[in-house]
Amino acid sequence: MRKVCVMEGDGIGKEVIPEALKVLKELGDFEIIKGDVGLECLKKYGTALPDETIEKAKEADVILFGAITSPKPNEVKNYKSPIITLRRMFDLYANVRPINNFGVGELIGRLNNYEFLKVKDVDLVIIRENTEGLYVGREKILEDDIAISERIITRKGSERIIRFAFEYAKRNNRKKVSCIHKANVLRVSDGLFLKIFNEIKEKYNNIKADDFLVDSTAMNLIKYPEKFDVIVTTNLFGDILSDEASVLIGGLGLAPSANIGGKKALFEPVHGSAPDIAGKGIANPMASILSVAMLFDYMGEKEKGDIIREAVKQCIINKKTTPDLGGNLKTVEVGDEIVRYIRKRI
Repeated sequence: MRKVCVMEGDGIGKEVIPEALKVLKELGDFEIIKGDVGLECLKKYGTALPDETIEKAKEADVILFGAITSPKPNEVKNYKSPIITLRRMFDLYANVRPINNFGVGELIGRLNNYEFLKVKDVDLVIIRENTEGLYVGREKILEDDIAISERIITRKGSERIIRFAFEYAKRNNRKKVSCIHKANVLRVSDGLFLKIFNEIKEKYNNIKADDFLVDSTAMNLIKYPEKFDVIVTTNLFGDILSDEASVLIGGLGLAPSANIGGKKALFEPVHGSAPDIAGKGIANPMASILSVAMLFDYMGEKEKGDIIREAVKQCIINKKTTPDLGGNLKTVEVGDEIVRYIRKRI
């Protein structure tokens, strides 16, 4: 039996992941292994990622992760982010974040009161390098008023994420891959990333390739998202751009993601622990449920992933949503509605 290590984490992670598990169990037969993680875990055990949880993650085929609350800077000595630690530990080098509003973007815009949102169809994917860049955590203080962070870009890391993006495009019948960078200023680090992109693109003659500066990309994602199909970029840029792009699909409550390596994968909603609404029962579980759809894609069962995505779409169309999408349902009720639709399909 396939094993899934479930880490709910903090805040709304404890509310949305149970709804994702409903969907997971409805469509597959899995052994669920639960592991503690996050700020509450830190207060309880003295670590945000206990060894016991790590062993459970090693034992599992895949990981389903909720959200964590990070302590404030300097609040905890030698704090290490559990999600970044897991990405490095299992070499989950590819972060895949689909930006898809299921063809109902105009409706989502109205539900969200986004008057500027006129997009009818957004369907792009942001593929972010997940183990390098500024997030390597190499920081130091030279003097009281000088702090330095190292940004690491390697040929190995760049080659594999860029190749992953082109293979993803090929596998999913995507037409174009865009490299996002700031090589006009970061001439050495992003210069290397762009150079490698230009080398690799020559091996994929059937897929269009272009590149954009990250600042112009930030504008074009909102004004002209149709310019993009598959985006490949470095760690920090991918993190920021994918959060920005989520506005096109109704916010982070609809933004799933996958962290993929050579032997293991971790699936998580893009949103955080949202302590301001935790415990109120109004958190949108769709991002975590759509992350389960990506889990099925990864396991070679895309038809099940498509059923989940269609169920989410129908809930949006029929306004069976939480308040962030203009509805009045609770977190649990949205999960129940999605399960109800899935049962009709199977």
